[in-house]
Amino acid sequence: MIKDKIQHLAGDIFNEVVGFRQHIHANPELSFKEFKTSQYIQDQLSAWGIPFTTMANTGVVGLITGDLPSDNVIALRADIDALPILEANDKPYASKNPGVMHACGHDVHTSSLLGTAYILNSMRAEFGGTVKLIFQPAEELLPGGASIMIAEGVLENPKPQHIVGQHVMPLIDTGKVGFRSGIYMASTDELYVTVTGKGGHGAQPHQNIDPVLISAHIIVALQQIVSRNADPRLPTVLSFGKVIANGATNIIPNEVKIEGTFRTLNEQWRKEALALMKKMAEGMAESMGGSCEFRIANGYPFLINEEKLTASARGFAVDYLGEENVVDLDIWMAAEDFAYYSQVTDACFYRLGTGNVAKETTYSVHHPRFDADEDALRTSTGLMAYIALKQLGN
Repeated sequence: MIKDKIQHLAGDIFNEVVGFRQHIHANPELSFKEFKTSQYIQDQLSAWGIPFTTMANTGVVGLITGDLPSDNVIALRADIDALPILEANDKPYASKNPGVMHACGHDVHTSSLLGTAYILNSMRAEFGGTVKLIFQPAEELLPGGASIMIAEGVLENPKPQHIVGQHVMPLIDTGKVGFRSGIYMASTDELYVTVTGKGGHGAQPHQNIDPVLISAHIIVALQQIVSRNADPRLPTVLSFGKVIANGATNIIPNEVKIEGTFRTLNEQWRKEALALMKKMAEGMAESMGGSCEFRIANGYPFLINEEKLTASARGFAVDYLGEENVVDLDIWMAAEDFAYYSQVTDACFYRLGTGNVAKETTYSVHHPRFDADEDALRTSTGLMAYIALKQLGN
């Protein structure tokens, strides 16, 4: 059976995949700078005789074509970049690059896809169709590597009918995976606000225009857009995480800088809300004697899992892992640039459980102590290979 063969090969490659993961984890690189990581991937594909091309500078795209006749094509995606975080883990494979860390599991995604590539390449004589392996840079930084790779033709020549990706989830136990059909993850936009007034002595507020007070009113008022303008049935998040006034106890500064994020699950409302926020902030600042520059850095769209593909992939996961190891997911207000793929082709983005209390791998992604239970690599490599081959019609 195809499942038995895949599980056997996944076991054969497991220790090597762990080695891939630990090497990548120890040598993290920031978005758009993943030059050594890219070369590492290329070297491994070359060693297995898997043809590949490069795009978006550090992106790698491999092709594995089965020997049996079929025109079907499926793409599998992993992201390869790390985050600007100082790692707090004391492990032999901890980051050797201070201030840079694989805190979002991209080392797991990349090593997993390499393991999947090994399995599929070993089974070429037993399947028909083509698997496109997408090792994508810069998921963590706007405009997102996915948008660049799509623009450079990653979904052409050959054109996949489906694309599948996976992402670690420390809230799910190792050995389990999670699926959600339909809209799954939020859009994300970055907000950069500069409020300008007239600085001066804190004891003479009547002679100044206080940008700190104006900013406080703006931050509070903008939440009204969520509570009174958004459909209460539509998840919407507005958060400000950075406010810099840079005055002193008795100094009113000339300006205040504010940074935040806006996330939702509807593109029309997203557009309307951003326009409302800009209008409200600028109008409020003007009404209080100051001015406001409200800059929006448009980020990723919402991520949608195509229903038929996701149902199939979930069914294949049940076949491979057992019903007890496949869970259903709720919407997730984080964002992912895999969303770009989901906007242009049938896509399925599922979650790989990496949580293990005993191994202390339940810290959230983007936490300096994030780590993954490497036993999850037994699940990830084989499952993705199984989904790919079954979806190709084998």
